[in-house]
Amino acid sequence: MSERGPATAPSHDSSPESPSAPSATASLTRARRTSLLVTFILGGLTALPPLSMDMYLPALPQVTDALNSPAATIQLTLTACLAGMALGQLVIGPMSDKWGRRRPLLVGMVVYVLATAICALAPTAELLIAFRLLQGLAGAAGVVIARAVVRDLYDGDEMARFFSTLMLISGAAPIVAPLIGGQVLRFADWRGVFVVLTGVGMLLTLMVWRGLGETLPPERRHTGGVGSALRTMRGLLGDRVFTGYTLTGGFAFAVLFAYISASPFVVQEIYGASPQTFSLLFGLNSVGLILVGQVNGKLLVGRVRLDKVLAVGLAVVLASAVSLLLMATGAFGEVGLAPIAGALFVLMSAMGIVLPNTNAQALMRTPHAAGSASALLGTSSFLVGAIASPLVGIAGEDTAVPMALVQLVCAVLSVSCFLALCRPWQKRDAQTAPAAAED
Repeated sequence: MSERGPATAPSHDSSPESPSAPSATASLTRARRTSLLVTFILGGLTALPPLSMDMYLPALPQVTDALNSPAATIQLTLTACLAGMALGQLVIGPMSDKWGRRRPLLVGMVVYVLATAICALAPTAELLIAFRLLQGLAGAAGVVIARAVVRDLYDGDEMARFFSTLMLISGAAPIVAPLIGGQVLRFADWRGVFVVLTGVGMLLTLMVWRGLGETLPPERRHTGGVGSALRTMRGLLGDRVFTGYTLTGGFAFAVLFAYISASPFVVQEIYGASPQTFSLLFGLNSVGLILVGQVNGKLLVGRVRLDKVLAVGLAVVLASAVSLLLMATGAFGEVGLAPIAGALFVLMSAMGIVLPNTNAQALMRTPHAAGSASALLGTSSFLVGAIASPLVGIAGEDTAVPMALVQLVCAVLSVSCFLALCRPWQKRDAQTAPAAAED
């Protein structure tokens, strides 16, 4: 572990003599005393992206009719939100390293609430796309700072376990969000979904204001400006292993988002399911993700090398993508909804291993710049996901082949980055990236 490691976050193997600053120790101790509340708040913040997107999914076909726009245009409302979250993290992450976690988070949450409320009033697809972009930019504060706070508080296997624990909350969002969205559509039109999201944003903002203290003490903050932040990011990207985990997680997220973006049309338009049936299937897939995530955190972490667990998860994702493409192209003859839903369930469940372990492995190497590292992790994931989103609808609404093909390509790229850059068969010091010198 580097000399900065013990002073940055408490590790399960830290000794009482660690050279931690007293104020940092006191801050972390206070945070641990409220760990249940902190866990719930951080889970809510990481759940903000799936809440913002998944609650809206059952309404996509309705939005295309209401705004008289093609499906590809309406899918850009997902792309805009995702791109906003990607770019927002790139700015807000370094800001949180300089000014602390609390102030940028609160400002971002307030803007998120305002942007979401305006989305409910958008009269055209173009305005909806614009305000979804603003919603994403502001909502980025929640997810990027939540990851940085976890890095402030935890290290090593403890961090991997905590990321898996967060899935109990953040993983429940994809279950609850489409169900809520489907039920809202029974009593209101698609605008009602954004009204509900506005209320969720207001509640989270209040919880952050009342329950989440500052976890980055002044002596551990960066003092440089934009140039310093860019040098730090360049140094992080210069670490081959950090970049490998970042790209591995990013392409895996693109596999997930290809499903999120295309499944409303695949399940409802191609296979004739109702919005409520789609919501139930989507929720079932998220149950699989949560359960596998808990197996990862409770049973595997600390007993099996994280790289071995990650390799298994990536292999399952790749196999699921191959089977989906074969079914979509008719290699097995005419198939119904059940086989497609089964393959998607396996794919989604494997994400319970892949996503927390790529985040943990990358952040273990960056105790000196958790905000910037979190920004790079989130930006890569959301940008690749934003690119994947319009591609799944490029051939229209009558075939699942584009979704399956995009998933397979991204799965292959994820596995390739893991093998070529992370080189999991090599032993290495997982705690410190060479980028430390850039500070």
